[in-house]
Amino acid sequence: MIVADTAIPTKARSVATWTLDLTIVVVNWNTLSLLRDCLASVLSNSGNLSLELFVVDNASSDGSAEMVSAEFPSVKLIRNTQNRGFAAANNQALAVGQGRHMLLLNSDTIVLGDVLEKCVRYLDDQIDVGAMGCRVLNPDRTLQPTCFEYPNLPNLFLWTTGLARLPWPRFLGKYRMAGWKRDCERDVDVVTGCYLLVRTAALRDVGLLDESFFFFGEETDWCKRIREHGWRVRFAPVGDIVHYGGASAKKLNHRRDVMLFKALIDFNSKHGGALSAITAWSILWANTFSRYVGFAVASIVDRKGRAPSRRDHFRSILKDFPPTPLAQRRSSDAVSPRQ
Repeated sequence: MIVADTAIPTKARSVATWTLDLTIVVVNWNTLSLLRDCLASVLSNSGNLSLELFVVDNASSDGSAEMVSAEFPSVKLIRNTQNRGFAAANNQALAVGQGRHMLLLNSDTIVLGDVLEKCVRYLDDQIDVGAMGCRVLNPDRTLQPTCFEYPNLPNLFLWTTGLARLPWPRFLGKYRMAGWKRDCERDVDVVTGCYLLVRTAALRDVGLLDESFFFFGEETDWCKRIREHGWRVRFAPVGDIVHYGGASAKKLNHRRDVMLFKALIDFNSKHGGALSAITAWSILWANTFSRYVGFAVASIVDRKGRAPSRRDHFRSILKDFPPTPLAQRRSSDAVSPRQ
């Protein structure tokens, strides 16, 4: 099944049309080999679930869409003619999915064993949980920490200053929930979007992903909205997946950090207001500038080492750094029609 640039309904389907156990959505941008392995792992580990599997391809140039069409005819393929971003691409499938639960799954993941069945069963049993995540492993099967607190101003400060990496006092590591081995159930602020299972009833209550978040931040905003509507967001180590990590993002070079910083600023603007957005921008810019200066000085004596490339990296980020929230507002006001 191939659909191009599917229009998005304003609301998710009604409960009467939830005819399947699970809808799985995989957004892809130029990750052909990883995508093939991901889809094969899903289809071979679906157990007794009734499910549908969407791939939304964001105008890949590596033959990903053609591979899906040729090798996985049961997959519902949506081919976009441009890169619409992670949130918008997911929404194309979420809006028409027929599962009573919806899974966002990265293309650089491998589903292991019966994790899909166990997660569906978990949500069926925990009727107040709106979204959940499972345990995530690195390719070498070591633990990959997932779930974290909201990137509010205190947490941004801890992260950018490096204080979050210190083992003591323990509260310094609270943003990334350091010290927790992900070996027990826990309510969390945010479930990482590489494997985010959402109850369709919660999706219908909260709405689709916010498409103003292009590549980062969309799952953080979604989890916050889910919690604000009275649903719990939960981590449960009922099964495992493998996550290779950042397969699409690695192709973006310094733009990855620029897009991440914009998402962090936009999140604080949306949920904290103008002052929070300005403060978040200042924290991130100051951190980037200090790192540029540090590597620039180091490059004087380390001309053939790592320092020059890192200097150039941070200089590129500063060049393309998101505009200040005040500048964005002035620009928006300038193009808005007069009342």
